[in-house]
Amino acid sequence: MTTLRGKPFEKGQTGNPTGRPKGARSRATLAFEQLLDGEGDAITRKAIELAKDGNPQALRMCLDRLLPPRKDRTVNFDLPEITTTADLPRATSALLQAVAAGDLTPAEASDIGKAVDAHVRAIEAADLHQRLLRIEAHQQ
Repeated sequence: MTTLRGKPFEKGQTGNPTGRPKGARSRATLAFEQLLDGEGDAITRKAIELAKDGNPQALRMCLDRLLPPRKDRTVNFDLPEITTTADLPRATSALLQAVAAGDLTPAEASDIGKAVDAHVRAIEAADLHQRLLRIEAHQQ
């Protein structure tokens, strides 16, 4: 094993191959927690008061930290029932109309489209299974 001066490990290897244990906190985080020990409620209250008084940084902090943005939301729109693959054009048409009307965002429609696609594949698999059973029964 050859190593360069000041680099005691081979390329791609470190002195700690398993890395930092899960949940381990840095020294800076531990020190910060000690400084704030017991003061969290008072600091949060002060940030809220500053935000109410119109401080834009405090307002942003409150909105970003206290009320994080939702990742998903429930969407309500009428999706036609899909029982056969022949029902798919009506379902995709309903998705497109909902996007065009502004009822769904394109990203929401894409997510719903993925669920519709998975449902259609399940219908196709069940249909194929039934066809194979009929063929096997007919050959016997």
